[in-house]
Amino acid sequence: MSFLRPSALYQFLITSPSLRWMPCQSWGFLRWPGLDGLLRLFVVLLLWSTFSEIRHIPSSSMFPTLRVGDRIIVERASYYFVSPAIHDIVTFRDPTQHPGDEQVVFIKRIVAKAGDSVQVNHGLLYVNGIAQKEDFIAECPTYKSNLTHCGAGTVGGK
Repeated sequence: MSFLRPSALYQFLITSPSLRWMPCQSWGFLRWPGLDGLLRLFVVLLLWSTFSEIRHIPSSSMFPTLRVGDRIIVERASYYFVSPAIHDIVTFRDPTQHPGDEQVVFIKRIVAKAGDSVQVNHGLLYVNGIAQKEDFIAECPTYKSNLTHCGAGTVGGK
C-alpha cells in the first residue's frame, strides 16, 4: 500500500496535480474562433435573417394546425422560385388594416388561386361552386360570405 505513504499523500494534497491526468485533455473549445470562425458566423446570421424569421401565433384562427402561443420559423425564400399552391400556409401583411405597421403579419392557408370564386355558405367553403372538404379546421364556419372573385396577387379578394 504504497499510496498511503505520508510522502505520497503529502505530494498529492499539497502540490497541485498536473491537468494532464484529467479525462478532458483538450480545452480547444475555449479558444478564440479566429477570423475564419467569425466569418462563418457572420454568413450564417446573414442567411438566417435574410431567408427566415421567427413568428409568434397570437390567435386561434389557424387552430388545430397552429395553436395560440406557438412559435414558428417562417422560411421566405421558396416563393421567389415557386408560386404558392392551394393548402400552403403563407404569411402576409395587409396594408389596408394596419398601414405602416410591419409587425402585424397574418398567417393563413391558401384555399383558392387567381381566377377562382370563393363563398362560405351553411358552414361550407365553396370554391368555383364546389364544396371543399376541409380536414384542417376545428369547426365549421358559422358566418356567410358573399361570392368573391380572387384576382392575381390578392388575398381574400383585396
